[in-house]
Amino acid sequence: MILSEIKHYLMAHRRATLSDLAVHFDMDPDAMRGMLVQWVRKGRVIQSEIKAGCGKTCSGCCDHSSLEIYEWVA
Repeated sequence: MILSEIKHYLMAHRRATLSDLAVHFDMDPDAMRGMLVQWVRKGRVIQSEIKAGCGKTCSGCCDHSSLEIYEWVA
């Protein structure tokens, strides 16, 4: 099951960006986000975001999935 695979990946890596997870599991980032919500609801994963470093109003120049980080809670 994909949820257990996500669990094992995050346990091994401690944290990963949404884009890293989507690439690893060959999934669309939105679909991966939906899977991660299950672990967030259970309190096993924490979601955080890195603030854009450019300091400009977002015009879509960044890949926001690379700014979304998920961390396994031990």
